[in-house]
Amino acid sequence: MSLPTAAELDALLGLLAGARAEAVVVGHGRGSSVDGFLSSWPGTVLAVVDWPEEAASWLRQATRFAAGPPDAWVVAGPPPGWARMACRLRQSTAWDPGRTFGFASTAGAVALAPPGTLEGMRGACRNGGTWRLGRNLIIRESERG
Repeated sequence: MSLPTAAELDALLGLLAGARAEAVVVGHGRGSSVDGFLSSWPGTVLAVVDWPEEAASWLRQATRFAAGPPDAWVVAGPPPGWARMACRLRQSTAWDPGRTFGFASTAGAVALAPPGTLEGMRGACRNGGTWRLGRNLIIRESERG
């Protein structure tokens, strides 16, 4: 498990501020830490949902993650679990990847999920830069460090 860097956390908080998010739902793969985000987030956390890397369907976790009226979703964790969770979210909920923000590790899920599943998701690089996901690729928006 790699903890987010201070630059990564600052960049993620900046993205959320730019989106004017006040209430978020936080999701993470088991074994990933969101403690730094939770202690730094100045707004409301509606729910914290974790998911396993392997599951029969991820439906229970997806339903909890997409419930409520968050301004944004924040995700952390390894790409394989997030790719599978995102597929379930797209199939079974009104979740919007365009309102989803991730730590650096989540960007790699774009290569594992079906094309377009994560399109519009944005996030932070470990060095404090930012990225967004296209249909099948990671687009660096800013570089730092």
